[in-house]
Amino acid sequence: QVQVVESGGGLVQAGGSLRLSCAASGRIFSIGDMGWYRQAPGKQREVVASISSGGSTTNYADSVKGRFTISRDNAKKAVYLQMNSLKPEDTAVYYCYGRIKAYGSGYADYWGQGTQVTVSS
Repeated sequence: QVQVVESGGGLVQAGGSLRLSCAASGRIFSIGDMGWYRQAPGKQREVVASISSGGSTTNYADSVKGRFTISRDNAKKAVYLQMNSLKPEDTAVYYCYGRIKAYGSGYADYWGQGTQVTVSS
């Protein structure tokens, strides 16, 4: 069984920073791409950032480029999202995902339960 768990959300003032963490655990053979999505109230879930298995390739939504940085630590089976210069429009539930191959299975996408980020103006 594979689990993905986020942490690090909270309430911050506009212009502030937060760092989200996400760790995968269980019978994991390998992990491919990892990343973050978010969903604001009344809106569809949107991709925020992604990172390749080796960490050499990253992609960002236009709305967060230059403010957010995604990174990963493969030894810890973890991915992080450093969020700087936060804006009220960044308020959302942030979800971590990982494309994970468990022992005895093929690759599948596993999602965390989400962590709330609230940016006050």
